[in-house]
This record gives sequence, structure tokens and C-alpha cells, in this order.
Amino acid sequence: MRLLIVGRNAGDVAEASRIAAGRGARVRHVPDFETALEELRAGRGADLLLVELGIDVARVIAALRRERIFLPVVAYGVDAEPAEAAAAIKAGAIEFLPFPPDADAIAALLEGVSGDPGEFVASDPKMREVLELARVYARSDASVLLIGESGTGKERLARFLHEHSPRASGPFVSVNCAAIPDSLLESELFGHEKGAFTGAVARRVGKFEEANGGTLLLDEISEMDVRLQAKLLRAIQEREIDRLGGSGPIRVDIRLIATTNRAIEEEVAAGRFREDLYFRLSVLVLEIPPLRERPGDIRVLAEHFARRFARANGLPHRPFTERALAKLRGHVWRGNVRELENVVHRAVLLARGQSIDEEAILLRAPGMGREERTAGSVGPTTSTLVGRSVAEVERELILDTLRHTLGNRTRAAHLLGISIRTLRNKLREYAEAGIPIPPALQG
Repeated sequence: MRLLIVGRNAGDVAEASRIAAGRGARVRHVPDFETALEELRAGRGADLLLVELGIDVARVIAALRRERIFLPVVAYGVDAEPAEAAAAIKAGAIEFLPFPPDADAIAALLEGVSGDPGEFVASDPKMREVLELARVYARSDASVLLIGESGTGKERLARFLHEHSPRASGPFVSVNCAAIPDSLLESELFGHEKGAFTGAVARRVGKFEEANGGTLLLDEISEMDVRLQAKLLRAIQEREIDRLGGSGPIRVDIRLIATTNRAIEEEVAAGRFREDLYFRLSVLVLEIPPLRERPGDIRVLAEHFARRFARANGLPHRPFTERALAKLRGHVWRGNVRELENVVHRAVLLARGQSIDEEAILLRAPGMGREERTAGSVGPTTSTLVGRSVAEVERELILDTLRHTLGNRTRAAHLLGISIRTLRNKLREYAEAGIPIPPALQG
């Protein structure tokens, strides 16, 4: 996790840097956004930009968009007014972080942005076998293809491969091929020169160069356009790339890992994925079984998430009752580990007493978009919902969850089971409609 902090509050920045570094982040600090932009253009990339509230957050985000830099922004400040925090969120920051920095709040932020729980937890024999094979593969420099359903932990396994490889001291750079439009992905991967296209106001180094000496993860590579696949194939074969508008090739030294949640051989047969690229990527293959096929992991993962979310929310760790564990084991888990993580996060916040019982375990009914609730479970009953619009109920749930998490956007998104981008868009809609948004003034 690469964190770039922008601001002049030296004392608090130094403390935040110390906390983040202690959580495994690589931290850099610059005094102003102009310097930060120069760093990003030059290929000294980041996974998260932490920007002091005194800097115009709207200008920062507008500049990143112009430069085609896809980077989450979090605003921070000391003794900020609620209106200032709300304005930063409305401008496009994914969250506001109050300073002086709090260790648990920073840990939750880093984890929420990176999706990295810090360690790979596995107990089931099927998953232990995958990890043992991953340790062997980590020693190689060959390309690895990770195959598995959404939410099974492919990115975490990619990080595991990097951390156990000879390249562990180098950068780990991730690109989500499904999240970036085809028209922008080429520049994101290979970079561009000034004037290469309208809006290219300066040279920009791409992800291949950022990852030089380390590992490049191409997440959901099967979503990549076939035309761009040809350029990627050449980069892998020749170990060199061409920036858009560039005058010559640039050598790169990377280890490539790719992931897909599709049956990629079927994509090849259908002509949607190049066969020669598939063979280049699949020198080594790891298939991650879905959670429903590794029931031995459910308890250890649930306990791991419960400890983590209790710590992040300042709550005591409480064990699961046997009834609660039985309910977890009996679920289908179509959303895999990511769904389990969200369920446990909710349970930690909703549980009462000295343990987490089955009433705090809210599960989505198989094949449906609603949650099962027992008679004594927390939440609105049917009688309180009748006559109200879906939008109204959704808004109340989102705002109540934000209040419950003391305004922490990252935790609220986890608890709601939605992406931080979806939550941010909803809050922007509410703010534009004049609806008060709970400020994130506590960790």
C-alpha cells in the first residue's frame, strides 16, 4: 500500500506517517499538490492520496481527472467544521479523516482502500493446498494467472505471491481492468507523452513503469479490449513498452500476475480473449475455490474479521455463539469471502451482550437481494416499511449506518455491502438535495 500525504502540518503528518508505516504502508510526504502531481506524473505512484483540508479538494480531484490518474482521495484536517468535511466529500473525496491521527482509524482506512486484510487466513485443506502451491510459485518470475469467483480473495493472493517473492522489496502495483474505460486503460498501463492526445498536458508514466522492479497485477484481465490485448502481449514478450506519443520503446522489469472471474478458455474459444496472450499469462495457474467449497475456512475467517472490526470500532472482541456459527456454515455465500466479511462487520456492530449470537447475523436470502431477519433481529419490521418508497428506506439505512460508524465512510460501505464509490455517489445526491450528511469527525 503506497500512501502519499499532501500538506504542511508537519507534526501530525509525521505521526500519521509513523502509524501508516507501522501498518505496512510505504509513505511519502509532499508539502503541496503541485509537487504531488509531479511525483505521480513521474511514475512515483500511490494507491491513496491523503490531502490536507486547507488544500482545495475539488481542484485536486479535477486535476487528477484531467491527468487521467485514477486514485482515491481522502481529506484530513484538525478541528474541522462539519460543513468543511461535508464539502470535501461532496467534491469527491471518499472520506474525511480527523487529525490528530488515530491508529485504528488509519488502519481501517488503509484496509478499506486496499482491500488487504494484512494476512491470508486459511484453515480448510483445499485453501491450504493453494497457499502451499503459491509459496512455490512465488519463488519464480513467471507470469501467474489467478482464477476464481468474485470475492474469493484473488487480489490478496496476488499480494501474497509478491510478498513471498524475491521482488518483495519492490513495488506492488494493481490495475483493475474492469473499472477503467477502454479508452483510458491504454494510457493508464503504458503512460503518455505531453500532447499525445487532447488533455495530455504533461508526460505521465504508466503502471508498467511504476511497477518496474516489482509486481504488476492486472485484475479482471478478461474484461480488457482485444485491441489492447495485442499491445499487452508485445509488452510481455519483449519486456518493453511504448508510451502513447512516445518516440521509442522503454525497457521494463516486472513480474506479471493476472486475475479473472470468467471461464477464460471459453472466452478464448469465443474470440473475446487472445489465445497467445492466454498462453503467455498462464505459465503458472492458481484456482481459488469458492467459500462454499471450503467450509473449514468459515469459522477462522469469521473470527479473524470479528477481531479486526471490533478493534477498528473500539469495541471489545466477542466470540460467536455456536448457533451463530451454525448459521454462517449453513449459508450459500454466493459473494464468497467478501460477503462473509460484510456480514461479520454488521454483526460486530449489531451484537449485544458478551457474544455475537445468531440474531446479529443478517444474511441475504439465496437468489434474492434482501436480508433474512429473525423475529428478534435488529432493524425495521414490515409494518414500519409499508407505504414508504424504496429510495426513502435506502436513504434512511445509509444515513443511520453512517451515524453508527461515527461518519466513517469506509466502514459504512463495508457494513452496507456496497462499494465506497456507490456510497459516495449516494451521499452526493443527498447533499445536493439539501439533506444533512453526518460528518466524519471521529475515527
